[in-house]
Amino acid sequence: MKLGLQLGYWGKGPNPFHVPLAQQAESLGFDSVWVAESWGNDAFSFATWMAAHTKTIRICTGVVQISGRTPSSCAMHAVTVDHLSEGRFALGLGVSGPQVVEGWYGQPFAKPLRRTREYIDVIRAVLRRDEPVAYDGQFVHMPYNGADSWEMGKPLKIMVHPLRADLPIYLGAEGPKNVALAAEIADGWLPLYYSPFRPEVYADSLRGMKDDFEIAVNVMGCTITGDSDEEIEAALMPTKAALGFYIGGMGHRTRNFHMELMARMGFEDAAIKIQDLFFEGKRDEAIQLVPTQFADEISLVGSKERIKDRLAAWKDSPVTTIIMSGGPDTLRAMAGIILD
Repeated sequence: MKLGLQLGYWGKGPNPFHVPLAQQAESLGFDSVWVAESWGNDAFSFATWMAAHTKTIRICTGVVQISGRTPSSCAMHAVTVDHLSEGRFALGLGVSGPQVVEGWYGQPFAKPLRRTREYIDVIRAVLRRDEPVAYDGQFVHMPYNGADSWEMGKPLKIMVHPLRADLPIYLGAEGPKNVALAAEIADGWLPLYYSPFRPEVYADSLRGMKDDFEIAVNVMGCTITGDSDEEIEAALMPTKAALGFYIGGMGHRTRNFHMELMARMGFEDAAIKIQDLFFEGKRDEAIQLVPTQFADEISLVGSKERIKDRLAAWKDSPVTTIIMSGGPDTLRAMAGIILD
């Protein structure tokens, strides 16, 4: 089992603790550090910042939104960061959701599976650099051949020589078909939340994964505390707050991928009630309705002994990397538990 550090998004600006946290994770033997983007900071600049201040830890995006860049532009970014990090970069991609794709990027969300397949096809072609890239898909056309084309475009080969044609590509996915697509065409999968106690949820989608397929999971809560019900409940509150926001507010009322995933994981009634309360403006009540069992299954909280005991289920699962967040003491403690 490998260990990763999740730095997430920026808030109002860059977090001054991100660099020392990444450096501490590196010194503790963490395999990777992960950076993200939503509609604030971009992930590639963030990744370059982390690469400049570390030496050995892998630098990964989790995730870059495919609607924000053309596939050739994304490949250019990936090649650049891979060079600057001396081959430590891994590209995590995701489709995001219709509210962000259409609301922020002004792009259509239709047929995300097909768009993802074409996007990765082009990135792989750029990385191979064996010939100028020409692609005529349903959504990607290189050269562009629309009705308003000047008809002067020609296939091009990236000028920079990529360090690795096999630069790892991870796919963030939640729906069964999206997860199956990740197992088919990507090097790894980034679940939003994952329970090792419910392997049946993703079993069918993962049947086609390769032997070296990576599954890197954001474990939403990693907290050393006592084992009483009150202490466990308190430790899970940040996870419940995050779940309440994802399930209630990160999506349209009629289509919220995060709520649908919670329902598939066996908590449909609670998921519907959480969303209803969130849309009524009753956010605190929505958070209180997040089942403790659900939050606990996707977290690692309690005493070191309890965490070690629950970690057995993670190690028996197909998960290869646990990605966590936290302060210096938490990083040190979790490294001692997971990496020993």
